[in-house]
Amino acid sequence: MPEVLPETMRRRAEIISALKQICPGESVIDTQSEMRAYESDGLTAYKQLPLVVVLPETTAQVSAILKYCHDNEVRVVPRGGGTSLSGGALPLEDGVLLAMGKFNRILEVDYDNRCVTAQPGVTNLGITNAVEHNGFYYAPDPSSQIACTIGGNVAENSGGVHCLKYGLTTNNILGIELVLISGEVLRIGGKHLDAAGYDLLGLMTGSEGLLGVVTEVTVRILQKPESARALLVGFPSSEDAGKCVADVISAGIIPGGMEMMDKPAIHAAEEFVHAGYPLDVEALLIVELDGPEAEVDHLIERVSTIAMDNNSQSIRVSQSEEERLSFWAGRKAAFPAVGRISPDYYCMDGTIPRNQLPSVLAGMSKLSVKYGLRVANVFHAGDGNLHPLILYDANAPGELEKAEDFGSDILRLCVKAGGVLTGEHGVGVEKRDLMPEMFSETDLDQQQRVKCAFDDKGLLNPGKVFPQLHRCAELGRMHIHGGQVPFPDIPRF
Repeated sequence: MPEVLPETMRRRAEIISALKQICPGESVIDTQSEMRAYESDGLTAYKQLPLVVVLPETTAQVSAILKYCHDNEVRVVPRGGGTSLSGGALPLEDGVLLAMGKFNRILEVDYDNRCVTAQPGVTNLGITNAVEHNGFYYAPDPSSQIACTIGGNVAENSGGVHCLKYGLTTNNILGIELVLISGEVLRIGGKHLDAAGYDLLGLMTGSEGLLGVVTEVTVRILQKPESARALLVGFPSSEDAGKCVADVISAGIIPGGMEMMDKPAIHAAEEFVHAGYPLDVEALLIVELDGPEAEVDHLIERVSTIAMDNNSQSIRVSQSEEERLSFWAGRKAAFPAVGRISPDYYCMDGTIPRNQLPSVLAGMSKLSVKYGLRVANVFHAGDGNLHPLILYDANAPGELEKAEDFGSDILRLCVKAGGVLTGEHGVGVEKRDLMPEMFSETDLDQQQRVKCAFDDKGLLNPGKVFPQLHRCAELGRMHIHGGQVPFPDIPRF
């Protein structure tokens, strides 16, 4: 540990004392050993102990914490379940980590209006579990849904395997309660389907904790479809599978979900879950069709024909609900399964136009050779959201840096193909310095002005999303010291 100056120690003690007055009992964590649990999120290559961790239980406490931090210019990093894969919840050495884990109750289930109101610490799957006995569910289903929280889903605009047909978080959220850095509490939206005025709900969804802290979320729930069946389709190449994806969508068919895995991911998932995946194929598509039974039967025939026209080697259709779930079990477990074939992996997240899938896959193969690192590919193929898993060994000197460079080139490839830097993981610190690949300085300045409107001192989750540190002024924006100041290097483990 570096030597801590007395003034720094005094200020830390003052902050801790103030937080303990707001949140009495065991809600403030300030010892190094106890804060270790919060030093990283899902992007575990980067670690940093926070100044202090506070776990509020009420909106009033969140408001008081943020008001204190605003008045005393203390930086704040909000944290949900800590599953972020972009470093969005990476702590700051001189910042308070605001952990929302105690906000874990479902407040209301309203079947008449088909919505659920929950605190932000409720897990994604917890919402479905609360309503499935009445034939309802919450549609967005990230692979981490057993652990990721609905507040974090709002922050990152998370998707999942069924987002192709049913949309991302932004398409399934109706209202939020939000606390600004000033301590003001806002209610945006509600149980109604639309609201007058600016779409502030859309602005907050995907804002990565830069604009406010969510303390309550109202989401829409859907009735389970009458029938749902899945096809497991094997192909001799990823290019054939990618062409099949484009052809299915261009035929006017919108599956409930359409996922793609390449050979390394297929083998890892099969060894882990034993879902019955074919091991003699280079690429695998899982296509789920839902709706009235007659419609599902008809669409299965159409998708099967399109698959055969794209050189499919095998087609297997689920014959029971258990078999359908087994198809998805392997896909949902693909990320942890890859841990069986590599000491470490770096999970990327980019999005491309569907028709660019074959060329981007070919480009990734060339990059794999260039960097001498293997890559296992898992895609939300229907909406073009790619999740390449770069395999490396963190104990081998230089391999983490190579994996990061490899990932950066994949994202540049996505942007060049007409895509974007992220689909659902967010920018965080991982893609922060790649933002100029997609946005001009003018674009970034305008986005920064939006942040300034909500966070005038730049205290909420600073160091994330924007590649340059700016301070808001009363009129427009001024650069610190008259010039742009790059953020310091990210602390690595």
